[in-house]
Amino acid sequence: MMTSPYPLPDTPESDELLVMRNSGAAQRALDYYLKENVSAPIPDDIFFDIKPGISHEDALVHASDLLRSAAAAAYESASSRQGNQRDLAFSVVYLIDMAKAMVEQTLQAPAGQASA
Repeated sequence: MMTSPYPLPDTPESDELLVMRNSGAAQRALDYYLKENVSAPIPDDIFFDIKPGISHEDALVHASDLLRSAAAAAYESASSRQGNQRDLAFSVVYLIDMAKAMVEQTLQAPAGQASA
């Protein structure tokens, strides 16, 4: 009988291996490679969600308010910078102002022309 000159290391199952075996990522990987029908993805916790049934007008009003806040933060950031960093921050202010103008124009358009 022949034995290996190098003893094989014992590999006791550690807690880390048990945790990895039961993880969602490991399950998805096994599903992808071993199953024809992949299990449904587990939904992540949603940090921010839109209220179901909100009207387009209410959503646009809220978007306009968010853009106003973003513009204020970007403008404040730009005012404390110099050189290229200041130019870059003011370009963000400009982009936000353009998006806000588009949202506000959509709010002012008659209902039939809003989607045209």
